[in-house]
Amino acid sequence: MNTRSRLFVLLAAVAALAAVAAVSVLRAADRAAEKDRPQAGGPAVTAGAVTLAPDAPRMVFRNMAWGPHRDELATVPAGSPEAARTASDVRCLRFYAAAGTGICLQSVKGAVQDTYRAVVLDARLRELRHFPLAGIPTRARVSPSGRMVAWTVFVGGDSYAGTNFSTRTSVLDTRTWALVANLEDFRITREGRPYHAADVNFWGVTFSDDTHFYATLGTGGRTYLVRGDVAARSVRTLRSNVECPSLSPDGTRLVFKKRVEGLSPDAPWRLYVLDLATMRETPLAERRSVDDQVVWRDDHTVVYALAGDFGADLWTVPADGTGSARRMMTAALAPAYLG
Repeated sequence: MNTRSRLFVLLAAVAALAAVAAVSVLRAADRAAEKDRPQAGGPAVTAGAVTLAPDAPRMVFRNMAWGPHRDELATVPAGSPEAARTASDVRCLRFYAAAGTGICLQSVKGAVQDTYRAVVLDARLRELRHFPLAGIPTRARVSPSGRMVAWTVFVGGDSYAGTNFSTRTSVLDTRTWALVANLEDFRITREGRPYHAADVNFWGVTFSDDTHFYATLGTGGRTYLVRGDVAARSVRTLRSNVECPSLSPDGTRLVFKKRVEGLSPDAPWRLYVLDLATMRETPLAERRSVDDQVVWRDDHTVVYALAGDFGADLWTVPADGTGSARRMMTAALAPAYLG
């Protein structure tokens, strides 16, 4: 091959590489643009004012529909989950609200890697304070009065299904801004005796008032329902095999996920309701594994997330074990009922 032929081959190769690069760039741009366009058949979402004030029955949740409002807090009337959504410009990975106070766990884009923070919001979604997070956001709750907030992050591992994970759960008083950085510092009473272990983890706080709460304690390969006291900085176990409890509006029952023997280790849970007066458990009609901290829509119905075409959908099931599960909303996550 002479010099002229070599030059021709080189130029042809360069042209081919340039064409491949151009096609790759165009395809990447198309994919990015697709994320900013509402997906066919997806819910209608428009920008507008979103409030956490308890002045009318409404839902506020993380909008999962593709488009410019993906991951923003959005709202619909509580009785019309299929209605067109009004979206704020506040993005959250996890969210909850009560009595005009919101807790938003956010991702913060970084030059090298993303970081995370917990942002306390007022009723108009304005930031009051924010706190750095040590890991990936997974759970968030607010006390009924709006004063106390709690959050859980993964600091090792990324799923409750396995055994190789570590969490950090914090509780914050929004009146004094006193922060309990880690519930692992609380005194533990397990089955009536003081308990200490290096593998202690807490997750899934749900408040009964501004002092008392329920949560999950994991240790020694087992999980326990605990009742905690923020003022006394203590928790005590109530029963085993309870994860991510959520207290009913009337304060009489907890809905939770329970590991059931014989199920896949990747999908090990079923939903149950625990009557706190009798400690009787009732299995719910949802037969799929639910990895979520369930929300009560009212005293009779619970709401939870399952995987969907847009990332997550919200489903409901009666809280008394009757009926059947039904999809309530597509492309939604982390709901809070207000008003």
